[in-house]
Amino acid sequence: MADASWVGSFRAMAYNNAWANHRLLTACLALSDTAFVAPRVGFFPSIAATLNHIYIVDWFYVDGLEAGWLGRAAFENRIPFPAATTLLGAQAEMDRRLIAVCDGLTEADLAGEARFNRGVRVQVERRDRVLLHLFQHQIHHRGQAHAMLSATSVEPPQLDEFYSTAEAPTRAGEFAALGFTEAMVWRG
Repeated sequence: MADASWVGSFRAMAYNNAWANHRLLTACLALSDTAFVAPRVGFFPSIAATLNHIYIVDWFYVDGLEAGWLGRAAFENRIPFPAATTLLGAQAEMDRRLIAVCDGLTEADLAGEARFNRGVRVQVERRDRVLLHLFQHQIHHRGQAHAMLSATSVEPPQLDEFYSTAEAPTRAGEFAALGFTEAMVWRG
């Protein structure tokens, strides 16, 4: 049975995030390196720039949620992974870190504060609000990358059936590749 608490919901969102990133980046592996970085219409000028932006923002916020002090250094290289193959591995590691953060949360932790090094100031936010922001940010930009991918020869993957019990068979192989089980994702 799934955990119906807020902690359980954030945990499920962290697993969903990892699965969606894996699915989208795996589809991008079918692109040539040239097509991955090619100029496209979107908030960021390419699929590579969009997906690297997700990684960078994840890095900044996950580090702060882990009580790190990385700060603005996360933003120094706007495209640290210009190839989908290297970004896939880096994003998977970042997603595992976010899952670990969510796995370690208690209900009381959600209302607690996290601190983020902004260089000239310290940003202080409630953990639950940071997590909501982070998941919304990822969904927003994955949607943009998904739309850009639709303008290529690669069919964009379905990203919206994670929570559907009826769709469990469609994600079983990807869950196995990620080391996830249904019981792990939905534990109560």
